[in-house]
Amino acid sequence: MTMENEILIRPMVTEKLTAQMEAGHYAFQVRLDANKVEIRKALEARYPAVKIKEVRTMVVRGKRKRQHTKAGLVEGRSPFYKKAIVTLLPDSEQIDFFEEV
Repeated sequence: MTMENEILIRPMVTEKLTAQMEAGHYAFQVRLDANKVEIRKALEARYPAVKIKEVRTMVVRGKRKRQHTKAGLVEGRSPFYKKAIVTLLPDSEQIDFFEEV
């Protein structure tokens, strides 16, 4: 397994993030222990033609979940994850997530 596959878990595609892609902002779910330098190196390895301006990270807390079953109330939590928002330089080539589909 290569470094970029270990750090970058998946690209995040939501309605809001799709609108931001036109401005050169892309979001990825990354490992919780990954730092900005590792994320930048992994992205440059996966997308060689892309020039990265900045990387911003945030830890997204997992939401609490409750489920009513025959056995009673079951409580849990969805997992925490780390999100990286990557801004590309204006003269950089854009990332196309859908070419691999």
